[in-house]
Amino acid sequence: MGNPNSGKTSLFNQLTGLQQKVGNFPGVTVEKKVGKIKLTNEINIDLVDFPGTYSFYPTAADEKLVVQSIVDIDYPDYPQGFLYVADSTKLDKHLLLLTQIRDLGIPVVLALNMSDLADQGKVEIDTAKLSEKLGVPVVRVSSRTGSGVTELKELLLQMYRGALPMPKANSSFYRISPEESKLATALEADFPRHNNYQRILIGHHYEWLPFLDQERKASVAEKVEQTKFNSLQLQVRETMERFDHFTPIVRSVVTEPGSRSGLSEKLDNILTNKVFGPLIFFVLMLFIFQAIFLWAGYPMDMIEAIFGHATSLVKNVLPQGWLSGLIADGLLAGLGGILVFIPQIAILFFLISLLEEVGYMARAAFMFDRLMQVFGLNGRSVVALISGGACAIPAVMSTRTISNWKERLITILVTPFISCSARIPVYTALIAFAVPQKTYLGGVLNAQGLAFMGLYLLGIAAALLAALVFKWILRSTDSSFLMLELPEYRLPVMRNVGLTVWEKVKSFTLEAGKIILIISLVLWILSSYGPGQKMETARAEARQTAQVENLDETATADLIAARQIEASYAGHIGKFLEPAIEPLGFDWKIGIALVTSFAAREVFVGTMATIYSIGSQEDEFSIQQRMAKEVNPKTGEKVYNRATSWSLLLFYVFAMQCMSTLAVVKRETNSWKWPTIQFFFMTGLAYLSSLVVYQVLS
Repeated sequence: MGNPNSGKTSLFNQLTGLQQKVGNFPGVTVEKKVGKIKLTNEINIDLVDFPGTYSFYPTAADEKLVVQSIVDIDYPDYPQGFLYVADSTKLDKHLLLLTQIRDLGIPVVLALNMSDLADQGKVEIDTAKLSEKLGVPVVRVSSRTGSGVTELKELLLQMYRGALPMPKANSSFYRISPEESKLATALEADFPRHNNYQRILIGHHYEWLPFLDQERKASVAEKVEQTKFNSLQLQVRETMERFDHFTPIVRSVVTEPGSRSGLSEKLDNILTNKVFGPLIFFVLMLFIFQAIFLWAGYPMDMIEAIFGHATSLVKNVLPQGWLSGLIADGLLAGLGGILVFIPQIAILFFLISLLEEVGYMARAAFMFDRLMQVFGLNGRSVVALISGGACAIPAVMSTRTISNWKERLITILVTPFISCSARIPVYTALIAFAVPQKTYLGGVLNAQGLAFMGLYLLGIAAALLAALVFKWILRSTDSSFLMLELPEYRLPVMRNVGLTVWEKVKSFTLEAGKIILIISLVLWILSSYGPGQKMETARAEARQTAQVENLDETATADLIAARQIEASYAGHIGKFLEPAIEPLGFDWKIGIALVTSFAAREVFVGTMATIYSIGSQEDEFSIQQRMAKEVNPKTGEKVYNRATSWSLLLFYVFAMQCMSTLAVVKRETNSWKWPTIQFFFMTGLAYLSSLVVYQVLS
């Protein structure tokens, strides 16, 4: 546990490395990381990384999770001990929560993190005296360099073996008031296994604690009333008294040479300036989107070549038949069509992680808070919206840090407008047809990269305008505020950046891969078989047409494949949808991809790769090459012309095509009302936008 910006998660990564997994806390959607630490050859322990919080008096949902986890002693993974992480350079601000944890009566170790930065700033801390005054073991560590980790593991081993002294509950840091003492005594019958401080916390928070049933809540409420327990007044009293007791301790053990934040202040004068700040932010975003296009080309070509060789190998080794078609045209075509975009996704996460590591993202939240208020949002909404550029699911969950319910709900509703990494494959495939390959300023700016950024900006504009609409519709009397600690600027820990990229790419690949594998298999079956004798009839008619038109062997095979897929089950589904989407410039094949995309947007590319590869005699593996050859049989024109490509791009910018996001929104809002509104609002906007653009451009 620890405050936000204490380096808690960095230390967690240092201790656990790749031995970590992500899950959800029971009953809520907040993610938790659990890592394994090997203390000896025989002893492995689980380390849980809790959300950062400032005290046991929370203002946001993820902070509430911390409180409910330490008050509910029947919680299945109730902590056996605490590793408390504090920033060595800001010790006076990071000890409030530690003194509260001490009063739980559970073993605790204090890790003074960022000791390397303290040394650079010539900040000296008498750890022996601090340990004596606080009554807990203290160790200096650096999550950046790894120093002190061995000593920390030794303390954790002692904690595991029960060799550490228990902190004394209700210590000298805070004297329980008569009102609190009366309530603790009154609640003893209801909570016999809790200590007095835990009972007091229940008195403060009983109204929202999820493990209390209505009967127990009523009982606590009655005793709160009887003892005249004034929660807000006592929270202020406790907080001030704890500061009064530990602040002199910090002053007696810390020696520092004056101000240490000069560099951060100088950088903030530029980076958060009202004029230069937004310009710098815009330039950074422009650089990220240019990098996605410019840096990813070579690895993408290599992945395409690998899958192309694999497809050829399967077709050459296996005899022609259903198995060869299933593997080459189903599995390999679908997977290759999505895995080729991993370099772009890795680059996006790499650059965003760097900005988070150096402390820039907190500045972005601060800088845009006033602008966000205009649209009914909060400075913390910026963090959610930026996170939405990776994936809407964790972005929606991150809104738990927004205390105002109206601002949180609006952020949840508009976040899916932000173009997530799942849209990258769709944008990349279609931009090639919508925007010519040109460069400007001597090759510095790429036209397709600018279009790519334009689509992201369009999504941001849609999110803000939708937020403005919801601001007018939704009513709330709750006050709004932004409380945010700006961390010192520091060099990024590349281990953390690497772990983030690895975790996100692995999650994207495995989650998308599973969906694509299933959909590719189903699509191949639906595209390879049809009702009754329609496939055989289509094959015969295609051969007859080929003879009349004197087509060569390759053209004949492609014609047969085209007629067969049209007569297949997939073709019938697409044809059923075609009247509704034809005004948008979409044919029945695109209709199939739109349907499968509601499972996950990135499935569009895998779907098109599977459909266009069935029966094709061409050697190209690139999905763009296959799409470029697609011709509308009615008009003889290219399917992916400028009008259709822009229409399809806009549909994917605005449409709500992610069932997982809808499920998370339902869980976060505890209602199907809001995800239903979100789905119809976004998809309706997508349809109308595509309709207008196609009709104008065509």
